[in-house]
Amino acid sequence: LKQSRPHFFVATPEGTALAYGSLVFMALLPIFFGALRSVSCGKSKNSSDMPETITGRDAARFPIIASCTLFGLYLFFKIFSQEYINLLLSMYFFVLGILALSHTMSPFMNRIFPASIPIKQYQLLFTQGSGETKEEIVNYEFDTKDMICLVISTVVGVWYILKKHWIANNLFGLAFALNGVELLHLNNISTGCILLGGLFVYDVFWVFGTNVMVTVAKSFEAPIKLVFPQDLLEKGLGASQFAMLGLGDIVIPGIFIALLLRFDVSLKKNTRTYFHTSFLAYIFGLGLTIWVMHTFKHAQPALLYLVPACIGFPVVVALLKGELTEIWGNHPCWDWAGEGEETFPKPLLPGMCPRLIITMVTAEM
Repeated sequence: LKQSRPHFFVATPEGTALAYGSLVFMALLPIFFGALRSVSCGKSKNSSDMPETITGRDAARFPIIASCTLFGLYLFFKIFSQEYINLLLSMYFFVLGILALSHTMSPFMNRIFPASIPIKQYQLLFTQGSGETKEEIVNYEFDTKDMICLVISTVVGVWYILKKHWIANNLFGLAFALNGVELLHLNNISTGCILLGGLFVYDVFWVFGTNVMVTVAKSFEAPIKLVFPQDLLEKGLGASQFAMLGLGDIVIPGIFIALLLRFDVSLKKNTRTYFHTSFLAYIFGLGLTIWVMHTFKHAQPALLYLVPACIGFPVVVALLKGELTEIWGNHPCWDWAGEGEETFPKPLLPGMCPRLIITMVTAEM
């Protein structure tokens, strides 16, 4: 969690409260809705629609991969022109952002699309080879509603590329975060603890141990953070002094919270105890991060506070309920069927966004 403002700018108490209150609210949206959508995503009977699963081995390796990515970006910014690197990254995230935002909008478009408008079906098919060696590279079926989502997302993408406006940045950022929480599934609680524990060390080391993360965060122009102006009340939509929250501080705890929701559903007790507990723990941890940052006037690694809260609170609840053995078991959190549940669509290019999201967003944590 960081502040992007020159030393001579002093935010008003109202502006500060509005900025950080908005960041907390925006952070909760992809966690809440991404977790709900992960339940429906996990129930899909089509193997091509299944989410990407993070195993214990993946979780153990990820802090190393994230560190290499972060340090690689740091070296790139030191060696090459920052302008050209950010131009390349802008085009890269322009494409990813359009795909992520289109996928995010699809369920809402399904609800509001007028029944009077005919829906036409389309298919995008890329193959490789011929005859018996012919194989599908991309086989995606979509319809008129998907095309409308793609057009709207492209407009947002062009707005972001041309203006780098903070609202366009946040639309892409929220879409990335929601896609990450929905489509990246931890296979059990132990894996979640390994991932959060490893990134806890990663976050603390790169924030307090070196200036690498701060340097990359200041140089990296991409929609992998949520921002909100502290001078909005004075300057309106043209405000420029921002508080920011990296998407890694949303997606990483978010996929753990989504796992606990799927665990709740797998218990078949019609309660969401662990989901509600971890969701409140996230609010507590993020609020504590903001308070410490303002008390000590220094950027804080949010996972330093979020990880103990998001793991500790549910474990305490499990102890009180006598379910500690169950919560640490390898529950098949999506091996059940529900009646009347809406199944959400797969991404435009399946497998393209989730792994990229969770790797890239950690550079801004």
